[in-house]
Amino acid sequence: MSSKAKRFWTPGPVIVGAGPSGLAAAACLKERGVPSLIIEKESCLASLWKLKIYDHLQLHLPKKFCELPYVPFPREYPAYPSGQQFITYMEAYANHFEIEPLLGQEVQWAKYDAAMGRWRVKTHEYEFMCRWLIVATGENEVPVLPKIAGISEFRGRLLHTSTYKNGVEFRASKVLVVGCGNSGMEISFDLCKNGAQVSLVVRDKVHILPKKILGRSSFAISVWLLKWFPVDVVDRFLLFCSRLVLGDTKQIGIQRPKMGPLQWKNSVGKTPVLDDGAFAKIKSGEIKVVPGIQKFTARGAEFVNRTVKEFDSIILATGYRSNVSSWLKEASLFNQKNNNNPQDSYPKNWKGKNGVYSVGFARQGLLGISMDAHKVADDIASQWNSETRHLWLDC
Repeated sequence: MSSKAKRFWTPGPVIVGAGPSGLAAAACLKERGVPSLIIEKESCLASLWKLKIYDHLQLHLPKKFCELPYVPFPREYPAYPSGQQFITYMEAYANHFEIEPLLGQEVQWAKYDAAMGRWRVKTHEYEFMCRWLIVATGENEVPVLPKIAGISEFRGRLLHTSTYKNGVEFRASKVLVVGCGNSGMEISFDLCKNGAQVSLVVRDKVHILPKKILGRSSFAISVWLLKWFPVDVVDRFLLFCSRLVLGDTKQIGIQRPKMGPLQWKNSVGKTPVLDDGAFAKIKSGEIKVVPGIQKFTARGAEFVNRTVKEFDSIILATGYRSNVSSWLKEASLFNQKNNNNPQDSYPKNWKGKNGVYSVGFARQGLLGISMDAHKVADDIASQWNSETRHLWLDC
């Protein structure tokens, strides 16, 4: 450690990450009288939302399922707020709770010192000492770049969805979208609306559900039904409605898993695609479904069915992953073999040993963030010693 670095002793938890998870955790702690310190590697809060979302992104679920603790969305917001509206909401949320993250502080390592009974969290400037550590960097920290043969040989434009903004610049060009999750579907739809010739790689089985059933959110309907019926019954209902609204996805080359959509989400962690228009473009042939990629070529891709096609651009809608294990020197909560996510699945994912916690890793979206934040805050508040004070220690 540099001789110029300072050690900062904080009585409350240190929260790593100033996105919705970190903000929710800080707000819940504050409501219980527990101070906290958020440290964030970027120069702004909600950096994933501010720096890496596309222009036309909308929340996939109705706003009542996406609110952070204690503060509802403004009444004038639509049922499905835009990404920019959610950013504005998070900024207002931070102001409401007077949350001021310490920005530009990337964590180099964090480890528990058993002799001191404290966590040591090291950034390039400081070493923070705390009794509790909350990991709130989220599941979507680092873009996933697939290892596909020949990817470095492609001479066209290659980008991840984290740098995609809109389809205007792709007008009249041939674009291959790799990945058929919600982002892949939405970006394919956006490209199509802007005049691109779109092909969508569908390698694995996937559940596609209508975003709405009879004018109501399919997610909201499933939440209500789960109060009265088991998961398999609700799954059968969702698949029945999906077939009525969308038709048989198998006829256009999209196979469904054997498990129902909710069982699939609970067991594998993969979220069903909530269709908002892309599927109609697939049925009409405006978005073409192609199989998995065998290898990239200089001008396009060769697919597993031996067909070869040329493309001007390739967009990787291959998602994100956590990078917590790269800096958290602790094995009780996070597991590198589990894609840097908590070892225990929901609902036991939020607490490890020696005062380490996680918020936002339940694979339950923004709704899961709120649930985690309340659990973590309740647990820490029960241990809180009001007489603890800040100390500065020069190293």
